[in-house]
Amino acid sequence: MTNTKDTGQLPAGHVSNDFRGQDILSVSQFDRAKLDYIFNVGQEMQVLVERFGSADLLQGKILANLFYEPSTRTSSSFMAAMLRLGGQVIPINNVQYSSVTKGESLPDTIRTLESYADVIVLRHPELGAAAIAAHYAKKPIINAGDGVGEHPTQALLDLFTINQDLGQLDGLKIAMVGDLKYGRTVHSLTKLLINYGVEFVFVNPDILPMPEDVLDVVRGTGHTFHQTKNVHEIIGEVDVLYVTRVQKERFTDLEQYDRVKDDYVVDEALMSHAKQKMIVMHPLPRINEISYAIDDDPRAAYFRQMRNGMYIRMALLAAVLGKG
Repeated sequence: MTNTKDTGQLPAGHVSNDFRGQDILSVSQFDRAKLDYIFNVGQEMQVLVERFGSADLLQGKILANLFYEPSTRTSSSFMAAMLRLGGQVIPINNVQYSSVTKGESLPDTIRTLESYADVIVLRHPELGAAAIAAHYAKKPIINAGDGVGEHPTQALLDLFTINQDLGQLDGLKIAMVGDLKYGRTVHSLTKLLINYGVEFVFVNPDILPMPEDVLDVVRGTGHTFHQTKNVHEIIGEVDVLYVTRVQKERFTDLEQYDRVKDDYVVDEALMSHAKQKMIVMHPLPRINEISYAIDDDPRAAYFRQMRNGMYIRMALLAAVLGKG
């Protein structure tokens, strides 16, 4: 993690945590102890929301939600998380219409916004943008996705969902399906899962493989993984089927996109061969890679992921602002 940033003193008697004043930039910041901490706080946030709806834990705190890329789920999830905790939000979801079009740099934008806010959530199309922002900021930066790099909060909510739904993380066989080259969610989730005794299966078209640097991380920890183009050969073995869309916006050659966009479709026929106790996950939005007929299957976990995302982001906001 980067050096601690000043967010004020904790209330008397409050138990501190390693996240106070910290940036959340990468899943590499998390080990099992830190994951356990965030997941425990996430469960507390779930209870809080279900019983009371909201709290005043972050009353007087302001979040700047800075999104250089279009977002519905992640942006709304962070806003809801902050509002549920009694804080306020500056939503900046149309950066293309702001001073950036006048040539303002990311560092200057960050230093301006931290004059108004206590924490900044950043989504940016360029790899490494969150680290640049953190370098210039005195307030905590939370990475909400930087290009094809990482999406740490999505990976945290994904891991939380697997644990909540299946009751364990060790001993699972986890398949990631679809666009593994550009899918930052699967990059981050894979790097988090190496903290546990899991087995990986990577299912993808030839042109969309998991990047070698991610595979090197898996190899370096001694985890087993298998690569295939055929989802049918592994569907009956896996505990988690994590599906990603083929991202049209990442392609410069649309003919390549058209060739692979429909390679994998999770439908009732495929699910008839799956375990009864397993889950299907997706970071959303989906295009046509999961049939709507699957939505009513109890194994479909993707909307539970969305709900869990709010709890985990509540936990992170509370933690970095010293209230976790």
